[in-house]
Amino acid sequence: MDIRELLLKDVMIMDLKATDKAGVIDEMTAKYQEQGIIDDLDLYRADILKRESESTTGIGDGIAMPHAKDKAVKRATVLFAKSDAGVDFNALDGQPVHLFFMIAAPEGANNTHLQALAALSSLLINPELVAALKKAQTPDDVQKLFSDAQAAKEAKDKADEEAEQAKVQAAAAATSPADRPYIVAVTACPTGIAHTYMAEAALKETAEKMGVDIKVETNGSEGVKHLLSSSEIAKAEGVIIAADKKVEMARFDGKHLLNRPVIDGIKKPEELIQETLDQKGAIYHAEGGAVTESDDGEQKSTWNKIYQDLMNGVSNMLPFVVGGGIIMALSFLFENWFGAHSMAFTFTNNLGNYAFSFLVPVLAAYIAVSIGDRPALMPGFVGGYMATLAAASVVKAQNPAGFIGGLAAGFIAGWMIVGLKKVFAGLPHSLDGLKTILIYPVVGLALMGLIMFFIVNPIFAAINGALIGFLEGMGTGNAIIVGVILAAMMSIDMGGPFNKAAYTFAIGIYQASNFKDGRWMAAVMIGGMIPPLAIAIASTFFPKKFTATERNSGITNYVLGLTFITEGAIPFAATDPVHIIGSSVIGSAIAGGLTQLWHVNVPAPHGGIVALALTDQKFGFIMSLVIGAVIAGVILGIWRPVAKENA
Repeated sequence: MDIRELLLKDVMIMDLKATDKAGVIDEMTAKYQEQGIIDDLDLYRADILKRESESTTGIGDGIAMPHAKDKAVKRATVLFAKSDAGVDFNALDGQPVHLFFMIAAPEGANNTHLQALAALSSLLINPELVAALKKAQTPDDVQKLFSDAQAAKEAKDKADEEAEQAKVQAAAAATSPADRPYIVAVTACPTGIAHTYMAEAALKETAEKMGVDIKVETNGSEGVKHLLSSSEIAKAEGVIIAADKKVEMARFDGKHLLNRPVIDGIKKPEELIQETLDQKGAIYHAEGGAVTESDDGEQKSTWNKIYQDLMNGVSNMLPFVVGGGIIMALSFLFENWFGAHSMAFTFTNNLGNYAFSFLVPVLAAYIAVSIGDRPALMPGFVGGYMATLAAASVVKAQNPAGFIGGLAAGFIAGWMIVGLKKVFAGLPHSLDGLKTILIYPVVGLALMGLIMFFIVNPIFAAINGALIGFLEGMGTGNAIIVGVILAAMMSIDMGGPFNKAAYTFAIGIYQASNFKDGRWMAAVMIGGMIPPLAIAIASTFFPKKFTATERNSGITNYVLGLTFITEGAIPFAATDPVHIIGSSVIGSAIAGGLTQLWHVNVPAPHGGIVALALTDQKFGFIMSLVIGAVIAGVILGIWRPVAKENA
């Protein structure tokens, strides 16, 4: 596919009007909808915001590449936009962004599209092209620049391939090995559209300048390309992993390895290559636990590691929570409409229960995998399952260890496998297959069963029972305090550790109560709905405090807020954290307290305003949401200064 087929002239914006990050996203996604590239603006924009919440796509040097791949996209397209003044896009180098490339990839895009996107991404590491693009005046100029750059790159690639073949032939004929050093690398990013290939191109180009031979494996949307063979890994002096997602690591056992974010592959290729040649990376051991040090010798904080492991469990658990929870909540409606013996109620209630029965086991299993890799999956899963059984203990407890017992099981299983790897690290390599097939499954399961039966379940069953009893006996005053805290946590970081901790707590209580106690779910759900609604209200009734593009975003935030998508507030919070977060926390805290004052119970873990149909306290739900959103919106509208363009 020709690059010009992606860079459509009708989709380009040569004079971007937006002056902030939220406005840029709004203006570019609106252009996509206007040109028929996407058919669901809210879905595509939400996915763009979700990607930005993970890490900025402002890669530095005045370039940003926001991207999303979803079913809203009708055809693969790259929207080029240029801002002469520059926009603060939270770029990694802190500098304004002038060139924007918003990549839209359709769900299930074929390899041709993805290869073209990869080629486009790799061209942007050329500083001469970037400088020329900043001076481009028309869409024709942009297309010609990319067309010329692509032609030049293809010619260079062909010449490099011929030179490589000549080198291989010369090396085969020589009596001594080539004296050029050789290293290998893997690049990967969460979406696998842009950064993966930009890192690949930067590493290869820099290696050539340094006189180093390199092979780069890419883990992108089209799958693994340029797969590293065992012989290539064996002869390499070191390994570079430039990735923001998990890649297959066991094959690098015994090699000096640098493990860095994918952006370092783009911005610091020379540093990575030189440190690899100097063998500064720690030796990676597939058995006995993964390397825990970063390449500069600094250890990650204990909290960061725990949070990473916990989030791996929570992210894999959420589909069971959302799918099972909402289906189960619908069964309550069917029970009211058709009766407890109706087929509609029986089917949906059982289906929801089936999904929810996996909730704690999946949570525990994937926490364990994050720590101990695949050998920890089975003991973690079984430990999580045992935590759901009231009688799976030396003590015949009335309550199971439940959600908190499952959390403990996941961490215990993971570190138990790490310990077993160290214990059996001295076995001969000929027995390596025996470890994964026999030793880890059998010994791991036996140890996990003993730990759960004699230690975890008795202790956490008692804790779980005490917690449930405390919450059931809690007076209204104390419940209001808890509701205030949980709802406020949902707004503090809008998807970060505080937000996830509050949501996880509510899920745990909901599960422990046999899916009946949705009081805390009400607090966290409404608390998470407040930030985007506050922005929407403030931008509507205090228009001078917002730019034109921000006011357009405000309309979208009505929809995002009502559907419990807190991420709609992230672009605003990124550019104005004090006013946005401050007002949102106040409004959410008040709304969370009101849910407990009016005894709002939400028997569903997601849905936003849809959950209104599932609660008996509809007045309390509506009033808590309206009061909290209005208070937050008014505070934001009064507190925020007038936008510069309206001054």
